Amino acid sequence: MTTQRSLTSTLAKQIGRAIQSSGGWIGFDEYMALALYTPGLGYYANDLRKFGTMPHGVKGGGSDFVTAPEMTPLFGQTLAAQVAQALQVTQTCEVWEFGAGSGALALQLLDTLDASGVAVQTYTIVDLSGTLRERQQQTLAAHAGRVRWVSALPETMRGVLVGNEVLDAMPVKLLVRTDGVWHERGVACEMSQTGEPGRFVWQDRPTALRPPVDILGAHDYLTEIHPQMEAFIRTLAGTLMRGAAFFIDYGFPEAEYYHPQRHMGTVMCHRGHLADADPLALVGLKDITAHVNFTALALAAQEAVTSPEAAQEVGTLGYTSQARFLMNAGLLSKLEHATLAERAMALKLINEHEMGELFKVIGFYKGAPWQALGFAQGDRTPTL
Repeated sequence: MTTQRSLTSTLAKQIGRAIQSSGGWIGFDEYMALALYTPGLGYYANDLRKFGTMPHGVKGGGSDFVTAPEMTPLFGQTLAAQVAQALQVTQTCEVWEFGAGSGALALQLLDTLDASGVAVQTYTIVDLSGTLRERQQQTLAAHAGRVRWVSALPETMRGVLVGNEVLDAMPVKLLVRTDGVWHERGVACEMSQTGEPGRFVWQDRPTALRPPVDILGAHDYLTEIHPQMEAFIRTLAGTLMRGAAFFIDYGFPEAEYYHPQRHMGTVMCHRGHLADADPLALVGLKDITAHVNFTALALAAQEAVTSPEAAQEVGTLGYTSQARFLMNAGLLSKLEHATLAERAMALKLINEHEMGELFKVIGFYKGAPWQALGFAQGDRTPTL
């Protein structure tokens, strides 16, 4: 506990100094980036455990949340069918994973692709977290010869790109409409009697920024825009010479994201398998996320500036719920040979009231369009 208090105190002081040097205010996107990624202190950069099925205080626990690959290996085994098809169609032999977490998904994909006779020459993990990298290396020791880690995007890429719950951790800007006037919501800090930065507080400033669609009604409204995520996707689509990309995350198309009734935004925090809506407290000790605007994601991919040597079309392969994607890719047939316990965990992936509907999958291609296995039925691309 002392270590955690020391960590959050040290990180809070660093963020406080950043706020002071910026004139007493920073945008929420900058605050979120510091809270999550400050070297050695930010949530994804410190050595506290994040991923697992059991929360802190439970024997064998100590995690903040569980992602699909930790719940059941059937997730990665099913996704592998889509990855295998994409490798074959695009005639590539490399897989890239962004934000690989514990390394569980990478292990499931590599083991399944190997067992299916699908050649993966290199598996590259793009991850900013050094402590997570150590855990990934242990998990993937059996595949050490062809797994590599990079902390930045290369100039060019070929292969199949995968990202599970990585986009939701990208910093967002907060916009709030109050009495009909739009503001950017940022973070300031109260000063202590000693002149040191103290408690973080919200502070709104008038802005010319707007959500991508008009919000009906005159009521106060809080929401997010995703410039960093959009820039990431544009860069990714521009550097991909040939291949495909699949991203799995929770979120909505634009019309649902900016629905008039969604007036409290989507920013949430996770710690010890509990959720709360206060990102200004316990900085560095809990995850901060926002839902994904999948319409913005698709538009950003189409807007990518492609290099002359890869003057090929970038387009959307499909967009659907996680439940439909996994069923299209063969999850139900795998359940026939699963134990009762394995079925129970796998059903959480597709049950509408759990992960099946909230989580979506979007796929992109570079080159010529083709029918992706995961979007064969129930494709919702027209709703984007």
